[in-house]
Amino acid sequence: MSQDVGDFADPSCELLAVGEPAHPTLEPAFGHIRNELFAALVDQGFRSIALETDRVAALAVNDFVQGGAGSLDTAMRDGFSHGFGELEVNRRLVAWMREYNEGRSAEERLAFHGFDAATENISAPSPRRYLEYAGDYLGVDLDLAGLLGADERWSRQEAILDPAISIGATPESAQLRAIADDLLTSLYARAPELIAATSRAEWFRARTYLTAGLGLLRYHKQSAQRIEESARISSLLATRDAIMAQNLLDIRSIEEQRGATLVFAHNAHLQRNLSSMRMAEMDLEWFSAGAIVGSLLGRRYTVVVGSLGRSEALGLGEPEPDTYEGLLQRRITTWGLTAATAVRSARTRTDVRPEQRYSPLDQALVDSADAILHVNAD
Repeated sequence: MSQDVGDFADPSCELLAVGEPAHPTLEPAFGHIRNELFAALVDQGFRSIALETDRVAALAVNDFVQGGAGSLDTAMRDGFSHGFGELEVNRRLVAWMREYNEGRSAEERLAFHGFDAATENISAPSPRRYLEYAGDYLGVDLDLAGLLGADERWSRQEAILDPAISIGATPESAQLRAIADDLLTSLYARAPELIAATSRAEWFRARTYLTAGLGLLRYHKQSAQRIEESARISSLLATRDAIMAQNLLDIRSIEEQRGATLVFAHNAHLQRNLSSMRMAEMDLEWFSAGAIVGSLLGRRYTVVVGSLGRSEALGLGEPEPDTYEGLLQRRITTWGLTAATAVRSARTRTDVRPEQRYSPLDQALVDSADAILHVNAD
C-alpha cells in the first residue's frame, strides 16, 4: 500500500488518470485526495490537470490560474459545467494553482483543462457560440441564423430524448457539420499565418471552440438516429466519450513539451475495459475515453480506479469481507493505493442501491487497471 501515485506510473506516462467511483457532488473524499496527489505530482514534473468538466468553460478557469483578471468567484461560476464549480474541493484546487503560478515562468506554470463536452445525458446545447467564435478568429463572415434557428430547438430535452423531434439529422444540421469541417480545415491550413498574427495559445483556443461545436453537431446527429433505443443511447454515450478522448489527445498536444497531465473523472470515463450501465431497463455498453486513449497511447496512459469502503455521504455501510472493497478495507484505514495485480479475485459488492450512484469494483475493472485507490471515507 502506498500514498504516492507516482509509484504506479510508467516512466513514459503522459496521462495519469485517477478515477472516482461516485461523483464528488455525492462523495467529496476523492476530490480532497486528488488535490493532494496533484500537489505531489507537480513536484515530480506534472504541469497540468484535466477534469471531467466542459472544455470550453474551463478556459475561464485556466485564464484565472494563469494570473488573468477576474475573481475566484467568477472563475468558479463560469469555468465549470455539471455543477462542479460549486464544490469546495474544486475551489481550493483553483485557488492553489493561481497561488502556485504567481511569479513563475510560462513553462513552469500549472494549466487547468476540462475534457468533457457541454452535454448531459438528456440535453446538449446549440453549437452557435462555438462556430461563431471560430468564424471570428478566422475572419470568416458566417451567416448561420437560418441554419441554426432558435437555440431552444437544440437545447430542449426532447431534442436528445426523442429522435423524431431531434434536428440532428435535418439538411440544415448536415450543412452546419460541413461548414464546421471546412472551418477546421482552414484553421489548420492557415495555422502559420494565424499563429504569427495572434499566438499559439489563441490558435489552440480557436480549435477548442471549433472542435466543441463540431462535437455537439455530431452528438445531435446521433440523437436523431431512428434505431433501437438501447443502441441509440449507447451510441450517445460512446460519442460523448469519443469527444472526451479527442480532447485529452488535444490537451496532450498543448502540454507535451511542459510535462505530464493528471486526469480526474469518474471510473466509467477512464477505465480501459468496456463501460456498461443499466438505465431505464436498458443494458448500455460503450468504450470510455480511457479505453480509447489507452489503446492509442499504450504505456503513456496509466489508470488508477477508485474504490470506496464505508461512506456516510453515500449511505454505504461496511463492505462484506469477501468483496473487493472488503479486502481493501482490511488493509487501508483512511486511503491508499494498491497495485491492481496485488488485488486477488473476490466477489462484486451487492449492497449498493441505485440511488447511491456508486459503481463497485469487479474483475474486469481490476484486471484492466494499473492500481486501485481505495478510500475509507469515514
